[in-house]
Amino acid sequence: MNEVAALHFRTQHSELDSLQTSGSKCRVLLGLTGSVAALKAPLLVRQLLELQEVDVRVVTTDHATHFYDINEVPVRVYTDKDEWEMWTKRCDPVLHIELRRWADLFVIAPLDANTLGKIASGICDNLLTCVVRAWDTNRPLIFCPAMNTAMWNHPITAQQVATLKGVGYIEIPCISKKLVCGDEGKGAMAEVSTIVDTVKQYLQKPAV
Repeated sequence: MNEVAALHFRTQHSELDSLQTSGSKCRVLLGLTGSVAALKAPLLVRQLLELQEVDVRVVTTDHATHFYDINEVPVRVYTDKDEWEMWTKRCDPVLHIELRRWADLFVIAPLDANTLGKIASGICDNLLTCVVRAWDTNRPLIFCPAMNTAMWNHPITAQQVATLKGVGYIEIPCISKKLVCGDEGKGAMAEVSTIVDTVKQYLQKPAV
């Protein structure tokens, strides 16, 4: 085994070790998409970690990283780059499948208009949407829409939200407030405390 191959082997197995499903903790996967509300990611992760017997990992879109510093998130954050670097040949692990197996509960907060449309249409062109497409619908998936008021009020948004709810996904409705863009109205992501309280309701310890 040459040096490059050895490095890939060690990196690959290190990643898989962090996704072991043994233990009694409930495993929460937090998805971040490209809304300005992603700036709340470090706070949301910290508050989730304060819950008893909870393990947290994060999967992010590239656009979401524009709004927060990955180094401020106190858990492992997975990106599209990780997906492609982990798989180089047949029989290598596929990250979105490994994350799907690992998680007991998936929370997408914020869910931006673009990713909402992708999920409603079955599009899976990045790590996060691939996890959603492979998700076990017997496990809870909670989504928190976040977008500009004009985007929220567009008729297609209600159709897309209804599609997700029709699959069995759980909506934490957006709220009305003054948005970062200066507009005032509905479309802001629910408060972090509301998201954490909702997660508490759906926490289940993994089966032994």
